[in-house]
Amino acid sequence: MAQPERERAWITGAGTISAAGIGLPALRAALGDGRTCIREVRHLPLHDVPGALAAEVLALPDLPRNWVRRAARTDILALAALVEALASARLDPLVLDPARTGVAVGSSTGGMLEIENWYAAWHAGLSGRAAATRLWSGSVAAPAERVALALGALGPRAAPSTACSTGAVALAIALDWIRLGRADVVIAGGSDALCRMTWTGFHALRSLSPEPCRPFDRNRRGLSLGEGAALLVIESRAHARARGARPLAELAGAGISCDAHHPTAPRPDGLGAAAAMAGALADAGLDPATIGYINAHGTGTPQNDAAEAAALLAVFGDRQPPVSSTKGTVGHLLGAAGALEAVIALDAMLSGNLPSTTGLVDPDPVCAVRHVTPGGEQVACQAVMSNSFGFGGNNCSVVLKVA
Repeated sequence: MAQPERERAWITGAGTISAAGIGLPALRAALGDGRTCIREVRHLPLHDVPGALAAEVLALPDLPRNWVRRAARTDILALAALVEALASARLDPLVLDPARTGVAVGSSTGGMLEIENWYAAWHAGLSGRAAATRLWSGSVAAPAERVALALGALGPRAAPSTACSTGAVALAIALDWIRLGRADVVIAGGSDALCRMTWTGFHALRSLSPEPCRPFDRNRRGLSLGEGAALLVIESRAHARARGARPLAELAGAGISCDAHHPTAPRPDGLGAAAAMAGALADAGLDPATIGYINAHGTGTPQNDAAEAAALLAVFGDRQPPVSSTKGTVGHLLGAAGALEAVIALDAMLSGNLPSTTGLVDPDPVCAVRHVTPGGEQVACQAVMSNSFGFGGNNCSVVLKVA
């Protein structure tokens, strides 16, 4: 008996906030200029670390008061992305069926910054009462809760936290829900704000670069942290058609794997990353040759970049599509990285403008990938891939194609 056709997942809207600014146009401009937004830290109290660098969000939008009451910074970033995503999709939350609306929004730290602020106030002998009101948003699940509350969404909800692949895993969850008929609309992505725990943790691992990160460069010295959020509106094709929505693209496939290798280091042979990429292609029913651009995980650490290059060679061979990492522009957004970079790949496919790797000057021969030419390239793409590989070997790749 023939299997019924799977419901297709259409992307109808996308929203971002990053160190480049509020909204996708600001991000697009920074990428097009090859400009880095990685600067000396301003708002995060790291007074004992002179010259600390990160890609901070310097301005937040005005949001409804009831949305931001007791909200953590991570929540506010997610809500800022939500506003643009809904506007992009021309979707009025009031017309949604609450029971058929899902939320899959992940984070790596949630409201950790607010927990740190409360503890600092308490330790200094202050009441900490003002800071304590924001402890309501201390959980990594808080951004998903805030988005669901803003929408009045009563459908399935997930708050994945798989380190640096979190945002991509959220998209994979949304894809499954749409295909299984568990939701008509899913708001999916990730959000993360900088906090002391994150910065000092990566500092202790000696993973931070003393200069803006330089993915795939021979002289790369580590990663640069960033903060922000990206959310996508993902609808079943039937639902989008019924309301007359035009798709930006199709979320065609996702692949998830585990390295089972080390708490922080990737497998040197890239086997787990390759499995995620191959899985995404198989899920999408696409041949590797159909991929016109890959947004690499490309953190700028010696181990990660070399392992990802090995994985790309294993999956695509000598016929690799153009590859770039965009972390040299906006830093590593951790739980939001996979979603933000999927939006960048989406925008590259729609515009045909492939962003180059900011900071890449002298490509490392160990990272033998087909780098996007400095300054960007103009290439017509029918399908693109975005890679996200996290601590603990949590790997996820997603494939988007023209709808």
